[in-house]
Parts: sequence; C-alpha cells; structure tokens
Amino acid sequence: MLGCGIGAVLMRGAGCTWNDITDSDFDRRVTRTASRPIPSGRISVHGALWWMAVQAVVAFAVLVSFGGFAIPLGIGSLALVVVYPFAKRFTWWPQVFLGLAFNWGALLAWVAVTDALAWPPVFLYLAGVAWTLFYDTIYAHQDKEDDALVGIKSTARLFGERTRQFLMIFQLLAVGLMIIAFLSAMIGMSTGIAAAVALCGPLAFGGHLAWQMGRLDVDDPTGCLRLFRSNRDSGLIVTLFLAAAFLV
Repeated sequence: MLGCGIGAVLMRGAGCTWNDITDSDFDRRVTRTASRPIPSGRISVHGALWWMAVQAVVAFAVLVSFGGFAIPLGIGSLALVVVYPFAKRFTWWPQVFLGLAFNWGALLAWVAVTDALAWPPVFLYLAGVAWTLFYDTIYAHQDKEDDALVGIKSTARLFGERTRQFLMIFQLLAVGLMIIAFLSAMIGMSTGIAAAVALCGPLAFGGHLAWQMGRLDVDDPTGCLRLFRSNRDSGLIVTLFLAAAFLV
C-alpha cells in the first residue's frame, strides 16, 4: 500500500510535469494557465525536465521493489503518459487518454500483490476511466472559450449543451463497473457483511457524483473547478468503505 501510494504521487507528478512542458505554449495563451510555473517563466523547461526525471527515477525504484510482472506492466504505462499531452491536438476525446494513464494503478496494484492480471482490476480500471471522463469534462469547461481560440480539443467543447447527458452516462458506467469489479474480487473471499459494506462504497461514490451533477453549471468556471476538486472526496468515500469492509 505504501509503495503504491508513493508511486502514484510520483508518477502523477511526473506526468503533470510532462504535460506542463509540452503544453507551455498553449498555457501562455489561456488565461487560467498563464500563471503556471513554466509559461510564467518562474521555472525553465530544463529545470522542469530535471524535476520530472527525479520523480520518474524514484518511482522506478519503487516499481522495481515490486518485482515480477509488475515491472513490465508499470513501464508499459509510460507510453500513455507520453502520448496524453498531445491527445488534445488530434482528438476530441483527450480525457480518454488521461483516464487510461491516470488509472493504471488499478492494474499495477493488483499485479504487485498477485503477480498476475485478472478481471477485477480490469473492471476497476475501466470504472476509473469513466470517472475520469466525468470529472475532467467538468474541469475542461473552465477553459472552453480559450481552448476554442487556441485550437485545443476537449470533451467539454465536443459535448457543449449535451454535457449533462454524457456525464450521466459516465457516472452510471463508473458506478456499474466498480460494482462488478468489487463483486468479482470478493467471490469466495469475503463474508456477506464485509461484501455488503464494501458495495456501499460504489453506491455512496455514485451519490457524490449525483451531488456534483445537481450543482453543475458549465458556464461557471469557479464552480466547475470546485466540483472537479470535490472528486478527491469521491475517491476517499470508496477507500473508507473498503477499509471498513476489511475490518469487519
């Protein structure tokens, strides 16, 4: 758990650094991102590359400690991390690439423990991709006007006034796939009470996404950012229910 937690923070940091390096020219032309370290000139691209390298090297040391199949699987995620920042240049669905990259830990953590891949983490991975589409579409609505001016593609621009309908689909997919993941993981492994407690996690998670939907105004950038950030709570809800199920 500690290794996966450290690795997730480091690789997310490295991925975000890479994204800021590749997007620095775009960021200079978008009001909200112009003050980021690289476009504002506070940090050089050279310095950012060194910082990304340090994070990646430490993350690799953590990965090697897992051993077995986890090592090539972890290395395989780098392709998605590298490609994601360029996705907004060639597809209206860059959030899919973000979801594929950011949720790789669902696969890696399972393999780190079992040294084999199975269906439960695959379903959880897909649930994470659907969740990413949900929250990052909300996030992208902050910049849709500037994005249109500089030529950046996003699901926010693609969906437009149909955003709520698509978010509902992503919400249902995320909750449904998470329930399937939990059920398939618990077969023959959990008591009835533990399984019931664990399954409350996806349901409460879905309730939080519904709460976000009820407060969403796609034309309010400040509100979109607030709802995007509240997804930290969405993930924490699931974690707490899993922890409670473990203790039952």
